[in-house]
Amino acid sequence: MGSESILFQEIHQQPDVVERFAQEEQGRVKELAARIQEADIRQVVVAARGTSDNAARYAQYLLGANNRLPVMLTTPSLFTLYQQPPLFAPDTLVLGISQSGQSPDVVSVLAEGRRQGCVTAAITNSTGSPLAEQADHLVSLGAGEERSIAATKTYTAQLYAVGLLSAHLAEDADGVAILEKTSDLMRQTLSMNIEVERLAERYRYVRNCVVVGRGFNYSTAFEIALKIKELTYTLAEPYSTADFLHGPLSLIEPAFPVFVVAPTGVLMPDLERFVRQLRKMDAELLCVSNDPTILNLGRTQFPFPSAPEWLSPLLAIIPGQLFALFLASARDFDPDRPRTIKKVTETL
Repeated sequence: MGSESILFQEIHQQPDVVERFAQEEQGRVKELAARIQEADIRQVVVAARGTSDNAARYAQYLLGANNRLPVMLTTPSLFTLYQQPPLFAPDTLVLGISQSGQSPDVVSVLAEGRRQGCVTAAITNSTGSPLAEQADHLVSLGAGEERSIAATKTYTAQLYAVGLLSAHLAEDADGVAILEKTSDLMRQTLSMNIEVERLAERYRYVRNCVVVGRGFNYSTAFEIALKIKELTYTLAEPYSTADFLHGPLSLIEPAFPVFVVAPTGVLMPDLERFVRQLRKMDAELLCVSNDPTILNLGRTQFPFPSAPEWLSPLLAIIPGQLFALFLASARDFDPDRPRTIKKVTETL
């Protein structure tokens, strides 16, 4: 069922989607970067929900680290239910990230930003959506119709859009060049994880796990946990390594499953210490990494190619998507139509 699913097809479409984005949308991203510079934007407020909220987490780290921009995630209920929207500073970019562009609460944040005279922008797969109508600058994901309920190709397209915006904003030609090779790295990641279907069978009866990542891959921890929850109905909780050590560490007992997203980069020493600590506690470690040492410490290994740390979320998410897909199949669940949820969720 897994390899015959629409979700399987859409996961494997991701390299083509980001390749097409680079070719067709780079001009709009450059225009947005130029507008941010022209308007002397000093902070960014992002409105998003669900998977798109995890792309917003990536924006927090990337625009903060590479562009020195403070990025805040909004609380949309202040705009809708409480009707007490915060006052934006004039030098604020209000950015909406949404696959469908339909949710009223996300739209309301951009509408209020426009009312207050801020620069507004939207990154969405639906260019005719209410969110797109509120944006001064529209970036289309161009991912094509996403037929499976679980978002995959729209998520990586959102990450790619944020990465390209950051690179153009920093006038980083090397960063742009690296991004233009991302589709090849994604194809390598898919080919390196052809055994995920077999590996997922081991975890057929798991009902609880945690997913840990930090820095740029804090977003990846949240997105892998979300995919496991929505496709397999497993209680999967995301944490940073720092937060996990402040209490949740007491969850660990022999054979307790812990996903660790640990790419090479600044955080590697911290992540390796963390993994070794959990290994001493006999946790069941599932390691998503491009570092051989980390992979060898894991009971289950999900490799991806060497890449700059800031780019790694586009690669590290792929094994998590595949794992959730094949774990759902191992449990005889339909990965294309998980129970209860629907493709477009509209919240206030």
